[in-house]
Amino acid sequence: MAKNPKKPVNDNTIARNKRARFEYFVEEEFEAGLSLEGWEVKALRESRISFGESYVLLKDGEAFLFGAHISPLASASTHVKTDPVRTRKLLLHRKELDKLIGAVERKGYSLIPLALYWKKGRVKAAIGLAKGKKLHDKRTTEKDRDWKRDQARILKHS
Repeated sequence: MAKNPKKPVNDNTIARNKRARFEYFVEEEFEAGLSLEGWEVKALRESRISFGESYVLLKDGEAFLFGAHISPLASASTHVKTDPVRTRKLLLHRKELDKLIGAVERKGYSLIPLALYWKKGRVKAAIGLAKGKKLHDKRTTEKDRDWKRDQARILKHS
């Protein structure tokens, strides 16, 4: 389910991993459900998530989201023991999991979270199958972005 990287993931976006496209070449995107607790859903409604150093790991034929920090709300989690950086299970179809396992193990790809968003009342995660960029690739990306910004500025003023 490859998507256009320029197009926003969804109008109901909770959070984006802005560093992902700077650090990696995203080859393909997948949509995964997220296994969450009630206090996490309430916190996500307030957009209290930080991707920071988060990544996706495949273990025992399943996918897990590591390192995403969901800050609990004081009012929503008074009676529950909260762990803001707990490991969260990603829900994918078996075919998708098999494809991802093959790509990560044999071809040297990484799995990174790109965004979280609402879809039909449920939280979905956009996951990218990606290869890391070298320093010179990052410089090229930055140069292209600066040039596009300058072009827009020039066209706006003329």
